[in-house]
Amino acid sequence: MAELAPGVPELPEVPADLAGWMPKIVALDIDGTLLRWIHGQGLSHEEVTEAVHAAVQSVLDAGAHVVLASGRAPHNMTVVADMLDLHGHGEKLWVVAANGAVVFRYPPMDVVHEVTFDAAPAVRAVLAEHPEALVAVEERGVGYRVSAPFPDGELGENLTIADVEEMVSEPVSRVIIRDPEATVEEFVDLAERLGLQGTDYAIGWTAWLDLAPVGVSKASGLQYVADELGLSAADVLAIGDGRNDLEMLTWARRGVAMGQAVDEVKRTADAVTATVDDDGAALEIGRWFPGAGSGGMSG
Repeated sequence: MAELAPGVPELPEVPADLAGWMPKIVALDIDGTLLRWIHGQGLSHEEVTEAVHAAVQSVLDAGAHVVLASGRAPHNMTVVADMLDLHGHGEKLWVVAANGAVVFRYPPMDVVHEVTFDAAPAVRAVLAEHPEALVAVEERGVGYRVSAPFPDGELGENLTIADVEEMVSEPVSRVIIRDPEATVEEFVDLAERLGLQGTDYAIGWTAWLDLAPVGVSKASGLQYVADELGLSAADVLAIGDGRNDLEMLTWARRGVAMGQAVDEVKRTADAVTATVDDDGAALEIGRWFPGAGSGGMSG
């Protein structure tokens, strides 16, 4: 078994009602779950550890599905699938992107499900209180249209400057609103006060607001995948660390929060694993797939 980080604490025993259970789908957030955060920047290192790589391979070796579920745009998720060698077992992956608004198969990328909505009213309401906030709308398969440049690295490359009203003039699958001068607490309060009628929202680690169609979340995207596979939430182990993982952790039979997650996420989860710096995702996967960690990195 590949070594986990030294000093990782012992985790609680698996509940008795899960004795003998093996997940058929392992749903994994990316940033802060599979990829370690660059401390103080709100960005993650684009590399996976040997323990995490080996753990996801053990899931595939057992015949189960690994489904990446992230707020990232599709084109920013395929690179992670490649790093993890998730497509080396002969079957195209299922991937849940844009916090559930987009589901695609890979490789090559083939979008099979997308939900859009009219984001204009919600965007105008937020900008009325934070007029200097940055706005981004994904151009699927290309990059993002943005109202102004985002902090370096937050959205990747391929950014095109555009007018906000033009960006939301047609239905979109997701809108990002980011205010580098505001705090997370201010955005949490803002979202609660506005209600954001017609949308669902998730708050990030920074003053980052994701707007999505009502009812769309990582859980709804995963439900679509499970339906296509003839499975259900009862077959799913989900691991995540952010507020946009709350629905997913509640929906899955076993939802596990990363050790560095905020208290709200930890309270919602069925269990808490070690931090991302201590390879907590690999540790949790190893409970259910005893081969987790064997084999090491490839390529």
